[in-house]
Amino acid sequence: MSRLLGAILTGLLAVGISQAHFPFILPDESGATAKVVFSDSLAPDADVKIEKLESTKLFVRDSGGKDVPIEWKKGEACYEAKVPGAGSRSVFGITEYGVMQKGDSKPFRLVYFPKAVIGATGKPVGEPLKVEIVLSMAGGKTRFQVLSGGKPAAEVETTVLVPEQAKQMVKTDKEGYTPGYEAKGRYGVHARVTEAKGGEYAGKKYEESRYYATLVVDIK
Repeated sequence: MSRLLGAILTGLLAVGISQAHFPFILPDESGATAKVVFSDSLAPDADVKIEKLESTKLFVRDSGGKDVPIEWKKGEACYEAKVPGAGSRSVFGITEYGVMQKGDSKPFRLVYFPKAVIGATGKPVGEPLKVEIVLSMAGGKTRFQVLSGGKPAAEVETTVLVPEQAKQMVKTDKEGYTPGYEAKGRYGVHARVTEAKGGEYAGKKYEESRYYATLVVDIK
């Protein structure tokens, strides 16, 4: 019975993971353009309305630390944008999704902070990202650090989309780091930090804020 219950719980967890959608910024190989998708993988999902991300404000931070707004246009199950600049830079966005409530649970404010790094830069963006995932390379392995308010966020549930492998759910250590990975290719990462503080947004009251950060990076 215990094995059966464990299998059921594992299956439900897997379904929950597979049905979760997040905004990912997907640069092309040259870094000159990018697509923004709302998906559970690093590919557009035609079954999800991309208009859910239309409130997103998108920027690029160049190597000199300057933030430049990016304009985009609607594509097929994605938004398409030209990314100005050259060399290592970060593309990031802020999506105020609004106040949500599921059943009788307390209402919460949902905000996404998507980011992609071009040139595998490990330099954090900082403000205006309340929660951020940063690339870290050590000992030939790739790992990720979750920051909340610019500080390491420990014990944060984080999902890592490892190239050519299944999704991996991990928790950050006391310094906010995930385990290290040896695979080469495109990684996707998402993590959630909850702020137990109420307020009001767009005329709706909420009891907590849920901040989701995502990161896309190519490791060669």
